[in-house]
Amino acid sequence: MARITFLYINLLMALFLTLPALQAREKTFTVVIDAGHGGKDPGARGTVIDEKAINLAVALKLGEKISANHEDVKVIYTRKTDRFIELDERANIANRNKADLFISIHTNSVKKGSTARGTETYTLGLARTDENLAVAMRENSAILLEDNYLQKYEGFDPNSSESYIIFEFMQNKHMEQSISLASEIQKCFTSANRGDRGVRQAGFLVLRKTSMPSVLVELGYISNREEERFMKSSDGQNKLASALSDAFTKYKKEYDRKQGGVAGVAKSVPVSPAPSYSEEKSSKKSSAPAPGSEQDILNKKKSASTSSQKRQAAATTTTSSSTKSKSNTAGKVVYKVQILTSDKKLSAGAKVFKGYKNVDFFVEKGIYKYTYGETTDFESAKRLRRQVAKDFKDAFIVAFKDGKKVKY
Repeated sequence: MARITFLYINLLMALFLTLPALQAREKTFTVVIDAGHGGKDPGARGTVIDEKAINLAVALKLGEKISANHEDVKVIYTRKTDRFIELDERANIANRNKADLFISIHTNSVKKGSTARGTETYTLGLARTDENLAVAMRENSAILLEDNYLQKYEGFDPNSSESYIIFEFMQNKHMEQSISLASEIQKCFTSANRGDRGVRQAGFLVLRKTSMPSVLVELGYISNREEERFMKSSDGQNKLASALSDAFTKYKKEYDRKQGGVAGVAKSVPVSPAPSYSEEKSSKKSSAPAPGSEQDILNKKKSASTSSQKRQAAATTTTSSSTKSKSNTAGKVVYKVQILTSDKKLSAGAKVFKGYKNVDFFVEKGIYKYTYGETTDFESAKRLRRQVAKDFKDAFIVAFKDGKKVKY
């Protein structure tokens, strides 16, 4: 009897010690990594290598790094070999697997001149420059290799600028998260001494049908001999994949924080040394958009419109409830659950709210951000987020104090 009791205690002890490890290995976050082009679609052609080969090599290295550093992340590839996959199927792979993030990897090129260089990351939207439109047209032209593409993409012509008007009217509820990831990617590329061409918007079909935060990354210019050699080399591919992996880690950490839970288990990653004063100064200088650039023009437009938008928001009956209940929450931190964002003001009965009543909003950097619920208790906010997550998968907690958004 004593022997049985001893074995029983040992069994319980073993279960107690292994359970946390089993829980840690549970995959709670899914990222889909899409290597652009492939098979009969070479993408942009260089002098010694095609785009499809660079994209695949960096995609596989990125997946390996994410898997090695994050035990709670499931990595899925749209392709792991040199094969052709239709654009809508790439999005379908992400949707079927209920992915939390979609990263499409590409390589840039220009027809004339070989001096263009640097990295840029795109989110879905209307291209506001001819240059961005040209990039989208080149990437979308892959559908011309598909059967029945006119029927499948509802008459979309990748070479007609008129077809891209549809992207002006699209409401992307994942806009904020997509821009956040894109910004982290560009910061990490800059830290890796890659040229920073900024975060941009354009109408990419591969991003159009994804139902999660999504970005399309242009690693560099294959039309530039120096950049082509760098992207072809194993060292260059490792550096690009490492920058993307670092950006993912930062995004994932913020994602976990906003979910109101404990951050997912991640293995220790070497911390880069703090930049020197000259590096910091250079980084700050490079973060400012060049005069007359797309980002500079957009910043000026946003700056001019933000004041009027805030005045309009303050005048409506659906202003942030932190203002409405200011007398009851003065000096306290108020938690709300942000459910979606829009670049336009939505009516109270809009279908995107899925029947939820008393939805509030606040305006930040020209973007309308819609919230549901309000509480001064963080645990209650976490429960509220779990409740609305069934309808708004990417809902997260935001905090306000005396009507102003704050970190928590």
